[in-house]
Amino acid sequence: MSDSGPLLTLITFLPLLGMVAILFIPSRQKEWIKIISLIFTLPSLVLGVRMLIQFDPQVGYQFIEKASWIPAFNIHYYMGVDGLSVPMVFLTVLLCPICILASWGIEDRIKGYCAMFLLLETGMLGVFCALDLFLFYVFWELMLLPMYFLIGIWGGPRKEYAAIKFFLYTLFGSVFLLLAMIAMWLATTPHSFDMTQLNEQLLQSGVGATFRNLCFVAMYVAFAIKIPAFPFHTWLPDAHVEAPTAISVILAGILLKMGTYGILRVSYPIFPDSAKWFAPVMVAIALINIVYGSLCAMAQKDLKKLVAYSSIAHMGYVMLGMASFTPAAMNGAVFQMFNHGTITAMLFLLVGVIYDRAHHRDIDGFGGLAVQTPIYAGITSLAFFAALGLPGLSGFISEVLVFLGAFPSWPIVTILSTSGIVLTAGYMLWTFQRMFLGPLNEKYRTLPEINARELVTLVPLAIIVLFLGIYPAPMLNIFDHAMRELLRIIL
Repeated sequence: MSDSGPLLTLITFLPLLGMVAILFIPSRQKEWIKIISLIFTLPSLVLGVRMLIQFDPQVGYQFIEKASWIPAFNIHYYMGVDGLSVPMVFLTVLLCPICILASWGIEDRIKGYCAMFLLLETGMLGVFCALDLFLFYVFWELMLLPMYFLIGIWGGPRKEYAAIKFFLYTLFGSVFLLLAMIAMWLATTPHSFDMTQLNEQLLQSGVGATFRNLCFVAMYVAFAIKIPAFPFHTWLPDAHVEAPTAISVILAGILLKMGTYGILRVSYPIFPDSAKWFAPVMVAIALINIVYGSLCAMAQKDLKKLVAYSSIAHMGYVMLGMASFTPAAMNGAVFQMFNHGTITAMLFLLVGVIYDRAHHRDIDGFGGLAVQTPIYAGITSLAFFAALGLPGLSGFISEVLVFLGAFPSWPIVTILSTSGIVLTAGYMLWTFQRMFLGPLNEKYRTLPEINARELVTLVPLAIIVLFLGIYPAPMLNIFDHAMRELLRIIL
């Protein structure tokens, strides 16, 4: 794909150019700041669609860009994508303009908000495109600063607490990732951060199983915090509840996927033996995530916190598929990463719609809204049914693939994990009943229906959920070859 030019560099850094551009716009020009921010997210979306169309699923890394960056330490600016990263890049470039539209109601310090958001987009895209571990780490850390400010300045009443908790958890994990990186760099001769070659170089250097296992566990801690896997999950509900709507979408839609992506992109290919050694632990944690997350979601009265805990449960399915080492389970895990990104984005956007009107998220404080806001109720029902895995919607396909692939490897755990489907149906349907069915709460007799801007943010995601639920082959074809290659390395 050498004829594509610096495609990944353009996709990654065009939002950063937008950040620079809005810094020159006077703060009082709030509408122009929002418009310019939206405009600078669109080229990355267009180029992301082009990448999706041109991508050949039967070839390995494509659109490769490589140049010496820090020669003294053999560090390269090395970018490329394969079947694992292409869906994640597309998901990111799709959600970012949607999130800018969802942020249209923000007026307070909008210049800083948009600047931080565009910087965050560059960091996220860089993580999914980087093939040099040092470059990966730079982008990984780059996301931390804007997310901290986006929660800490534009969040809810406990925003400072939530932002600091998020920052400390993520920084704690990053230390372990950095230590593992340094250990690997020192162990290789010549010293290298090339993620595509590190496994072979470490084998040639003769490092023992203990070294490999320790590095794997250190990186797992860093990635597990992002997932978030039990017991590193406690930052997530606080961050979601306090974050603005658009930032909750980014958190659940993209940042959580970076944890599982990091394991699949970095940990598994570099330490395949350690991946098999650690699999029983990951399966146990996956089961805890599914059951515990679902039970916590069922206990919530705050709609946003319910969706946050449901994310913990649904990421458990991803971990179960990743630890099963069968083609169906691995494909299901990556498909679930993408599907959860679209479904949970819809859910958080819908929470924002009702919060902007009612100014609270208490599930029991609503009632009968389907009469007053039938369009909003219809779209919410689609998102709820997608989250609980209704056949015909995308979530069903990925969950079934995970269970089909996991059962031969972990039959008991798979059977227990299916309880998550029942629990998810329970809390989703119960929530829908309390909010939308029954007599209309008189307080909301004049509640406005969902507007055109909000529909523009939701309809593309709804179309994807429906399309992939009926015809998942186009997306499955993208990452099937990459997952089979990864399994060949591990097994």
